[in-house]
Amino acid sequence: MTTKRCRASGFTLIEMIVALAILALLASVAVPFADVALQRKKEDELRHALRTVRDALDEYHRAVEDGRIARIVGNSGYPRNLQVLVDGVEDEKSPQKKKIYFLRRVPRDPMTPTEGDAEQSWGLRSYASGADDPHPGDDVYDIFSRSDKVGLNGIPYRQW
Repeated sequence: MTTKRCRASGFTLIEMIVALAILALLASVAVPFADVALQRKKEDELRHALRTVRDALDEYHRAVEDGRIARIVGNSGYPRNLQVLVDGVEDEKSPQKKKIYFLRRVPRDPMTPTEGDAEQSWGLRSYASGADDPHPGDDVYDIFSRSDKVGLNGIPYRQW
C-alpha cells in the first residue's frame, strides 16, 4: 500500500510577509498621488469661482457703461459688494424696471476655510487699490483668495 501525502495548500508565512510588504509599498506610493489629485480638484474649483465672479463684475460694469444701471457721479461703476450681484439691480432701460441679476450665488473660496458667508471667504480689491497691494474700499473691482498656500504651478493662490 502506498500512502499519499496531502500537502496543505495555502501561503507560507514568508509569502504573506512579502505580499504585505508589496501592498504597503504600493499604498505609500498612491497616497501622495491622491493628495495631488485633491489639491488639483480644489484648484479647478478656485479657477472656476474666480472666473465666474470676475465675469459677473465685468458684466455689472458693462451694464453701468451702457446706462442700464444708474451711475453715481464719482463712482467707479463697480458694485459696492458681491451681494449686489446676487440681489440684482434695477434695469434703468426696462419700462417695468425689472432687475438684472449677475450671479445666482456667491461661490466660496475653496482654499480658505471660513465660517459664515461665502463673500467673507474672499479678499476684495477696490478700484482705487493697486494690484500689488489689494485692499477693500467703496467698491469691488476684483477678488482674490486669502490663502497663503502656493499652487501646484508655483504661484501663490493670492496672485491667481
